[in-house]
Amino acid sequence: MAGQQPLTGSPLEAFGRVRTFLFDVDGVLTDGSVHVTDDGALLRRMSTRDGFAMKLCIRLGYPIVIITGGTSSGVEKRLRLLGVETIFSGISDKVSAFESYLSESGDDPAGILYMGDDMPDWDVMQRVGLAACPQDADPAIQTISHYVSPYPGGQGCVRDIIEKTLRIQGKWPWP
Repeated sequence: MAGQQPLTGSPLEAFGRVRTFLFDVDGVLTDGSVHVTDDGALLRRMSTRDGFAMKLCIRLGYPIVIITGGTSSGVEKRLRLLGVETIFSGISDKVSAFESYLSESGDDPAGILYMGDDMPDWDVMQRVGLAACPQDADPAIQTISHYVSPYPGGQGCVRDIIEKTLRIQGKWPWP
């Protein structure tokens, strides 16, 4: 297993090197809760502020990639409406999906920010230039994260890291 990518400079400097965003879904883009209806549908809640930031990010040319163990046509539809093109769902081995993405895209892991919240994210977080997590992530995930957002999953943590990245890179269009 590869070790933690060394963080050169401060975490703020690392945000300046981000070229691609990778996200888990449950616990990052959602609050990790699943509402089960009587007919068996599994419902998740996502933040519109996170969605706004993702759309802006994509419009500015940053790829957003999703690697999730879950499968939900509703989640995939929402992500596609936001402009996300690369979605790995139903993934039990996130490292294989990550390596597949790297092989197809040619991206350098040093320019990738991955935000995860729980143990299935551990190995990918060890391989990227900037590992981030929501404020309510598993404590072990927080210990390997270069940045812990002050916002919980599904409640602005994605907006936080996107806005921080764009501000540091001089691309956030508002004061």
